[in-house]
Amino acid sequence: MIVRQAANVLEIMEFFAQTRKPATLAEIADHFGWPRSSTFNLLATLSEKGYLYEPRPRAGFYPTPRWLAMARMISEVEPLPPWTHTLIADLSAETGETASIVAPAGVMAVFIDVVESQAAIRYFATIGHRVPIHATASGRALLLQYSPEERDSVYRKIEFKQYGPSTPISIEAVEAELRNSIERGYCQSFADYSRDLAGAAIPLPIGDRRLSVVVAGPEFRIGPKVADVASLIARTVDRLRPKSAA
Repeated sequence: MIVRQAANVLEIMEFFAQTRKPATLAEIADHFGWPRSSTFNLLATLSEKGYLYEPRPRAGFYPTPRWLAMARMISEVEPLPPWTHTLIADLSAETGETASIVAPAGVMAVFIDVVESQAAIRYFATIGHRVPIHATASGRALLLQYSPEERDSVYRKIEFKQYGPSTPISIEAVEAELRNSIERGYCQSFADYSRDLAGAAIPLPIGDRRLSVVVAGPEFRIGPKVADVASLIARTVDRLRPKSAA
């Protein structure tokens, strides 16, 4: 269930992140197809709270630095160690594919750091991107870090859907894939969730945080070498992970 008012605020911020320039009330209302009265109320509220301002008279609204200040304070509480960004940067450079750090979010897995491939045909992923925890390599690498009881609790909340021909659509199928992942030493996906997308992932626990690292790209390019990609991920983690983080 989506709370529309909250979603509207986030969509406005995403709008400014994409356009990178001030926008008038009319431009924002027209862009989203919102009534101008409700758009005015939303912009006025954000302005009153110090999150929007008008850089120049009648030039439109733009976010204030308060968003950045708040984001910095939030991120300082649960920062990712710097070596994890080096990890995905190195993996992306070595493979030419998109590499990401992923964390659990209920029945979903959320991307919390991403280095996107520079190839024209690639896996388009951004920070905040969410995928089903059971139907993706990155998600299953998280589930491997759960106890059987914890996994069972997650499974009861999942609405199993056939996203692709190889999507596991039952608890038994997910558990079987987890056993296969343990045997091969990594998690893999071949269009399990996203069409024509393949990937390899391994668990990346840091302290008490359950994370995974995944490299994903077009199936025609990464599919034939998914085992080699998984081996590269493991070697790169071993090279970069500080002994204290093991």
